[in-house]
Amino acid sequence: MTGARKHEIARDDIMDMADYARERKERRSATVALKRHRRLEVGPVCLFHFENYETMWAQVHEMLFIEKGGEAQIADELAAYNPLIPKGRELVATVMFEIDDPARRAALLGKLGGIEETAVLRLGAETIRGRAEMDVDRTSAAGKASSVQFIHFTLTDKQIAAFRENDARVVLGFTHPAYAHMVALPEAVRAELAKDFA
Repeated sequence: MTGARKHEIARDDIMDMADYARERKERRSATVALKRHRRLEVGPVCLFHFENYETMWAQVHEMLFIEKGGEAQIADELAAYNPLIPKGRELVATVMFEIDDPARRAALLGKLGGIEETAVLRLGAETIRGRAEMDVDRTSAAGKASSVQFIHFTLTDKQIAAFRENDARVVLGFTHPAYAHMVALPEAVRAELAKDFA
């Protein structure tokens, strides 16, 4: 995968699917390794996956490979996934609430309406509020949260400099009354995510 610090996948970045099929196993292994320090559990059932060009490049190629929509599918995939690539001053996460039991999942999500508006990143004394991806409403009219959310954290130059400091204390979580969980980023995760800033 190419394009360190690229902020957008272009049509020219898309591999021929026959070539991708030959390299798929190796590329999927590389993506798993990359994601190891880009994931963080927050509370008992939530997982943040921090995205970048490489993770979204892999996702687009997997969608094209599995769905076999050919050229007609490419524009839709780029439109869906390019907004989730950090643009140099932000971190972007796919947030998943993972509960196997359907009844338990429905009950919890029914209590988590608006959780996407309560995501925070704490950096020293500063709190950076998350911004939900605006593609669709992630909380239903009945107040039920989606099990998948997309959240952006936009930082100032000063905050980016602080985030890049070795062993900087960065805390991630939610202030939602039904899921007020926080976790400190391990140093390996902080160091990996610091690469997302241009």
